[in-house]
Amino acid sequence: MATVAYLLLCHRDPDTIVAQAERLTAAGDLVAIHLDRRAPDADFAEIRAALAGNPSAVFARRVRCGWGDWSPVQATLNAARAALAAFPQATHLYLLSGDCLPIKPAVRLRADLDDSGSDHIESVDFFESGWIRTGLKDERLIYRHFFNERRQRRLFHASMAVQKALGLQRAPPADLQVMIGSQWWCLRRSTVEAILAFLVRRPDVIRFFRSSWIPDETFFQTLVRHLVPTGQIRSRAPTFLMFTDYGMPVTFYNDHYDLLVAQEGYFARKISVEAVPLRARLAAVYASADPGPAASGGGPEVYRFLTGRGRIGQRFGGRAWERGAGLGQGRQLMLVTCKKWHVARRLVERVRQATGLASADFAFDDETVDLPDLGGIERSRAKRSRHPRAFLRLVYESLGTDRLILCLDPADLEIMADFQADGATVRVLEIVCPFSQADLLGHARRLGLLSDASPPGVAARVLPALAQDLERETARLRAAGFPALYRLSPGQKLSEAALVLAQFLAIPYDTARGIADTATLFDD
Repeated sequence: MATVAYLLLCHRDPDTIVAQAERLTAAGDLVAIHLDRRAPDADFAEIRAALAGNPSAVFARRVRCGWGDWSPVQATLNAARAALAAFPQATHLYLLSGDCLPIKPAVRLRADLDDSGSDHIESVDFFESGWIRTGLKDERLIYRHFFNERRQRRLFHASMAVQKALGLQRAPPADLQVMIGSQWWCLRRSTVEAILAFLVRRPDVIRFFRSSWIPDETFFQTLVRHLVPTGQIRSRAPTFLMFTDYGMPVTFYNDHYDLLVAQEGYFARKISVEAVPLRARLAAVYASADPGPAASGGGPEVYRFLTGRGRIGQRFGGRAWERGAGLGQGRQLMLVTCKKWHVARRLVERVRQATGLASADFAFDDETVDLPDLGGIERSRAKRSRHPRAFLRLVYESLGTDRLILCLDPADLEIMADFQADGATVRVLEIVCPFSQADLLGHARRLGLLSDASPPGVAARVLPALAQDLERETARLRAAGFPALYRLSPGQKLSEAALVLAQFLAIPYDTARGIADTATLFDD
């Protein structure tokens, strides 16, 4: 049966690289790792130390890699030489990136390689195929490129303009038909050995491709077609990848599992490092002894269809704010509003301890709130505030609960009113805290109205106005007409406070009394 040596082109994240190498070698495969020379030496040392006891892993001579220039090809050649030297048992070399993960079992890949007796590499005519949709085409080859377009954009285009003005065009080597295709391939050992031997005889070929643009899409594709009979080439990339309308690789997340395992490739690129559940599921796929069902393909078409309808994150549903924009029938939302945020947080923490109720704290006021992974909407206050009900619906669904406590600043009256208009059960608890002059001064400083250097006269004008604003917020809240508005204040008797909390939280009185009997609840 085929024995695969993977050539891993890696750039970052030692933990992910080690995990990928261990996963592949645990299944009986071999790995040659090339780590971009731009990565810290400490990362390389960490990877080597982690794999020091693994005889199925070797390391290639490192080069600094830049997108579009010769360096990725050189890195691939270095990894191939390392694999051939270390693993005489390897029958195939499979080029992968550090962002690739398997979407088919290892047994399926080996069986297909045995049956095909072919090289798996996309290889179509450079000039006639229409493979390049946008950007430079003929210019990739007919001009010499000595500068990296991404790092030295002006020099790159200036050099090309000078060559064009002076008529300094060139032709590819006469005996080569230049081909193009995906960078990612799986070649037989004999084919890679033939390429390396050919390069020894033909340094002119290296010189030509070294100064071409994006040679990792043409170099191996051309040489394989030149050295291998057409009947022994499967002109399809063995790694599944897609591109957006902007020409950027699509990154796959947790909800792409079904789409990925249905594709014809054996690996997929690029899997997000944050998609931990997806990574775990795909690792299990690779280790499976079951070759799995036949591939159905259609990934690019499905992707274009769903993204064209504006769906983000959930493949078979509309955007969260298009699905009724509601919290959901039967759900309860308990809003705790207090100008002294630390008091509200202290109360909610006691409620969590006593009842286990979930909370979102000051999600619409505080940038750094601890929230579950919601696909990115949780990362900034601006995103959360764009569609408040949709955001909270995702929180409910992620936490698997129908009851949630949310803290809000009293200034968030519009958000409270928006929630009140929802079909869910909404109750509001106003924590009434007196504000001393010291409290007002601290609040003014947090708002940036005053500093230690502010003249006393400024404070004398600012603090009364600030006190009026706080009183106005309280008056607006009470005039809003919320049907379930409760108040908690330092002057209440323990029995009264317990009754308020029992009604607000819909919990037994004794539990509420234990929460209310918190000596430090209103402390500053």
